[in-house]
Amino acid sequence: MKLPYPDFSDGKKRSLAELADLLLKRTRLELSTDETSSFFAQPFKERLQISDQNLITAERQIDELVADSYGTDVSEFRELDELLSAAGSDSGEDDEDSSEEERSPVQDALSYAAGVAFGRFDWRLATGERAAPPEPEPFDPLPAKSPGMLSDGAAPFHAHPGILVDDPGHPHDLARLVEEVLGRVEAPVPEDVRRWLQRDFFLFHLQRYSKSRRKAPIYWPLSTTSASYTLWVYYPSLSSQTLYTAINDFVEPKLKQVGADVTALRNKGSSRTRDEERQFEALQAFELELIELRDTLLKLAPTYKPNHDDGVQISAAPLWPLFRHKPWQKVLKDTWAKLEKGDYDWAHLAMNYWPERVREKCKTDKSLAIAHGLENLYVEPEAKPKKARKKKGDS
Repeated sequence: MKLPYPDFSDGKKRSLAELADLLLKRTRLELSTDETSSFFAQPFKERLQISDQNLITAERQIDELVADSYGTDVSEFRELDELLSAAGSDSGEDDEDSSEEERSPVQDALSYAAGVAFGRFDWRLATGERAAPPEPEPFDPLPAKSPGMLSDGAAPFHAHPGILVDDPGHPHDLARLVEEVLGRVEAPVPEDVRRWLQRDFFLFHLQRYSKSRRKAPIYWPLSTTSASYTLWVYYPSLSSQTLYTAINDFVEPKLKQVGADVTALRNKGSSRTRDEERQFEALQAFELELIELRDTLLKLAPTYKPNHDDGVQISAAPLWPLFRHKPWQKVLKDTWAKLEKGDYDWAHLAMNYWPERVREKCKTDKSLAIAHGLENLYVEPEAKPKKARKKKGDS
């Protein structure tokens, strides 16, 4: 049975093509302010020339043209659209993308500025120093990078070793860099940037970079117990050397600095003022937290060999004790438990931590052997002998 297909006149085809092109361009413009979109350019809507054409009118005209060509009434199209919308809302998908309702222009701008600081986005597109790429045709393949992302070989806003830090005065201090980016793109700079980064940024980022059951945050806050000191690790730059860099270039120098301050106050002895006494106690507690952070990183670093093919969740799982956002920490802790159990033995990380177990499984699991490039370990099982069919009349 063939589906009904009307014979559109040339005039109707042209009208449909023009209306569809209008809707497509407007949708792309809207998506160009969403940093998770393939069409993202920059978050400042007021700087985009978004058409004032009434999209609802264009959609209505398309419905009317198609309905007329099928010889039916447009009200039936509306009824069908309502039915499809209702079916979509009852699809059972996890309702974890509520962040769309919580987004604000200020949050979008702060998140964008953080992305520029990490080297993800190119601020020159927002300032006009770099021209926007030409619009793709409707059926062109999606680009490997969105237009707003930093091109390969282009100079980043700030060179860093894959880690930024919440540490006033540090050359890689994230809050200062975010403020500098906002100033460069001539956007308002909120007064509480550091506070937002400390309290709200990761939750906002986790929601933005989650879709249904897939959670893929790319900025990882690894913190002391009280979160008084946070290293922000950039996932695309993650390597087996990242934790060593965190220790040698960030935690150890900070420990040295804090240790010197503690020693200076300790040497004052009974001559310390009341304010200095409080400062002395706070610095001692901070020093202990930094030592704990350093020791945890030292414990993890020798065996931590992440592979981007494993994805964000598995790559972050061994580091779960260093995340302070409790829901995300629980996700990673559960993922680590499943890794230990053998549920994700296809992952490179599993081969890294439990090579004997994974290699043994490769002997009987061909797909696992292929995943790890160990087809030579796989042993094809012997074919079972076929049972002879009984002929009619045989007892």
